[in-house]
Amino acid sequence: MIKQRLKALRDTMRQHQLHALIIPTADPHLSEYIPDRWQTRQYFSGFTGSAGVLIVQPETAQLWTDFRYWTQAAAELSGSTIELRKQDKGQNHLADLVATLPENARVGMAADMLSLAEYQRIQAVFTPKNIILWHERDLAAEVWGDARPVLPNAPVFAQKAEFVPQSAAEKLARVREKMCDLDADYHLVSALDDIAWLTNLRGSDIEFNPVFLAHLLIGADDAVLFIAPEKINAEIQAALNAANIKLQDYANVADYLTQLSGCLLLDPAKIALATVAPIYNHAKNDSGSLKILEADNLSSQFKAQKSPAEIAHIRAAMLQDGIALCGFFAELEQKLARGDVFNEYDISDLLLQHRCQREHFVSESFSTIAGFNENGAMPHYRAPVSGSLNISGNGLLLIDSGGQYHTGTTDITRVVPIGTPSAAQIRDFTLVLKAHIALATAVFPEGISSGQIDAICRLPLWQAQCDYGHGTGHGVGYFLNVHEPPQRISYHAPNTPFYAMREGMLTSNEPGLYRPNQWGIRIENLVVNQKVVQPQESEFGEYLHFETVTLCPIDTRLVDVAMLREDERAWLNAYHQNVREKLLPFVAGAAKDWLLKRTEAI
Repeated sequence: MIKQRLKALRDTMRQHQLHALIIPTADPHLSEYIPDRWQTRQYFSGFTGSAGVLIVQPETAQLWTDFRYWTQAAAELSGSTIELRKQDKGQNHLADLVATLPENARVGMAADMLSLAEYQRIQAVFTPKNIILWHERDLAAEVWGDARPVLPNAPVFAQKAEFVPQSAAEKLARVREKMCDLDADYHLVSALDDIAWLTNLRGSDIEFNPVFLAHLLIGADDAVLFIAPEKINAEIQAALNAANIKLQDYANVADYLTQLSGCLLLDPAKIALATVAPIYNHAKNDSGSLKILEADNLSSQFKAQKSPAEIAHIRAAMLQDGIALCGFFAELEQKLARGDVFNEYDISDLLLQHRCQREHFVSESFSTIAGFNENGAMPHYRAPVSGSLNISGNGLLLIDSGGQYHTGTTDITRVVPIGTPSAAQIRDFTLVLKAHIALATAVFPEGISSGQIDAICRLPLWQAQCDYGHGTGHGVGYFLNVHEPPQRISYHAPNTPFYAMREGMLTSNEPGLYRPNQWGIRIENLVVNQKVVQPQESEFGEYLHFETVTLCPIDTRLVDVAMLREDERAWLNAYHQNVREKLLPFVAGAAKDWLLKRTEAI
């Protein structure tokens, strides 16, 4: 099937004299997780991971992806004739194309899956060899044809009023203040989580992410929401009216922009070329009445810094999630002790059963990752419906899961010993725990770039000459996307003010260690940036520390206590004491017994 699709694609490419076609993982909003309609890379490659770029050429094809997916991609590409290319340390698809394509080559890419920033970057890379980036048509979509999924059309809904500390009008006013500082008359927002946050609306157009397809144009006094009209009911219309937000059809955004004059602010990394193509060249050449100002989305920083009221609701979500996890782990251990046949795929169903019973639960926040032994070594492994490993014998079970609650978004990873863990597995787990504690107890200047604190976490692993290929932490939304910019604890993150650590941010703390074809370990909690309370004002400025808000025991059966310093043991015992005190009033029976046992001091 993949071979047939690639053949049809190549036939179309020849008609347009293309030397290569770039098919990214993207949609017109540059989302991390995308609707089925834009799963073009998956359709033509068979690779189901959430990140990767497919390059199709007349005789060959390559799938570029990062460390998280190398094992998975190798398996899914088998028999497709598509070659796996490992994206790492400067090795990427653009550098490869420039090195291998002839002068004056033509490369195609769909304009609605190409951000303005990426368009500018590709042009700069291609120009020395006069390589032409052709984006006039979406050839992959044309080949896909009638089989291509339609646009999602689920209705939007208002976030529950008791969990919204700030109205949409107030949020828009904050953005307008920043617009005035930048002399911007308009601000175009295409990032779906920013739009959901600004409007206090939610949707279900993308699985696990409570967002909806739309664009938002913010003016000095009003705003225009570009959305399919059938998504809006009378209640939502009234809420939009209260914030002076008018409606336009989703498809009208590009044409609407041509009617504007003045200064339009937009984030080039979060705007598709197709959205601004009618105005971009005129504005760039100063030949029109509309000027473009490129800057980060103004709402991103506001959204990332949760208010005290939002943090209180997030703690409530963590409590509900912790109660669910107590029930889940207690039942899981009972099943395994009885010798029940239970596999990796069953984990997700059992977790969902327990979360569904909790107050304000809406959905999972991502597809559960449950990997036993060698499958745990794939950071984004997804258990198949058939062929999942049975959980039996000896080994490690890694479970990464999360929930969407009206009060917040959760994301947690725990590792469970199955049978008798080996000394090597216990050593690896304890090293990861030491790394986790190192970050959990860190104190750092407010405003430091998030990538700069990555080494604090990695130090215990580096001292043992170990490492992991993914980032250490990502921002998390407030009943929004489980991955939320701007903060990114990774030494790969740019060192710019946009990535600064600020008070109120919710971030993951998730170091890991992976032994290919053997086992994987990751310990993940969510933490909130809180200001350090000092007895007197310091001449060195304000400092932040992390408040760990996730409530779930870390399995001490995998801890080599002799490897821990006294302060590390104290942290773990204090964390477990807090987990016990918070959850104990709300659990009973097997869940209570499990909680008491797993929070015993070491």
